[in-house]
Amino acid sequence: MPRKQLIKNTRKIVIKIGTSIITENNAISKARIAELVFDILSLKNSGYSIVIVSSGAISAGAGALKTNRENISIPKKQALASIGQTILMNTWREAFLKAGCEVGQILLTEDDVKDRKRFINARHTFHALLEMGIIPIVNENDSVVIKEIKFGDNDILSAHVTNIVEADLLILLSDVDGFYNNLFDPEPIEEIHQITKDLIAKAGGSGSIHGTGGMLSKIKAAEVIIKCGEKMIIANGRASGILSKIIKGEKIGTIFIGNEPLSSRKRWIAFNMKSSGKIEIDDGAVKALQQHKKSLLSTGVIDIEGKFHLGDAVEIINKSGDIIGKGIVNYNFNELQIIKGKKTSQIKDILGSSYFDEVINRDDLILY
Repeated sequence: MPRKQLIKNTRKIVIKIGTSIITENNAISKARIAELVFDILSLKNSGYSIVIVSSGAISAGAGALKTNRENISIPKKQALASIGQTILMNTWREAFLKAGCEVGQILLTEDDVKDRKRFINARHTFHALLEMGIIPIVNENDSVVIKEIKFGDNDILSAHVTNIVEADLLILLSDVDGFYNNLFDPEPIEEIHQITKDLIAKAGGSGSIHGTGGMLSKIKAAEVIIKCGEKMIIANGRASGILSKIIKGEKIGTIFIGNEPLSSRKRWIAFNMKSSGKIEIDDGAVKALQQHKKSLLSTGVIDIEGKFHLGDAVEIINKSGDIIGKGIVNYNFNELQIIKGKKTSQIKDILGSSYFDEVINRDDLILY
């Protein structure tokens, strides 16, 4: 299908901008940001809603102090992020204000998308800013974030932001032209519809000296986007007018294409609820879920793992141990251990009057 056709219904776009795209000589480049702002505003003025995820805080701090960001302790990196975030935001704001556009800063940690109330609050903030014609600029809150609540890099963060704002398209602007099968290919792969183990293996490696996001993190972001049923493009952010060219439908970079978009509730289950256990199911149950879009019943449950409770999220695995889905369970681990393999008609006699027909209802279930 032509690229223009693939993105014709796009209205809301998240643009992730890597550190290497907005730095020159180990410092934030006002010229590079100004060029990107011109391109971004051409989209906004054409009616698109735009959210920016901008890396670069640590490099901005290191540039201001004329220090090397490599081989320093985590507290010092956090300090550099604290210094650099103000520099980064001021540079973006100055460039946008020259064109009469205001911006708003949003700093997130993984906790902000794992906690349902904070997730909803963040969504309300994004929507309010966009309704006011203001461009949100997002970064991970590196000055306080710790490993346990860290996204890992802004590629993953941008996928979650796409989820929060329910955007139609995520554009990752990097220093590469797209995803290549190997180093000898003259052109990147044009379209990818599924993230396979082979693809993940080919994506190995870390980021540049200025950033943390290598191709592997981009593929992980693409996996989130594909499962949500949306689209993502990896393109070279140093190419002139890259965003306008993408929106015009030019064959640029690699596009990752999901299937049917997930509802907001199912997106939350898929990517924001922490799994509390696993449920192993038989081949018949796998077929019922995948091919016939049924709910999970107790008769198909073989075994369970973990101490979960009613309302918790659990992963669903087949007999080979492959994770095939995730859902909100209607029974705690003790109850399910008792009723596994039993027919629904038997559950009332076993557990009494308080029971559900389904272990996991179809509306609370997502499949991978």
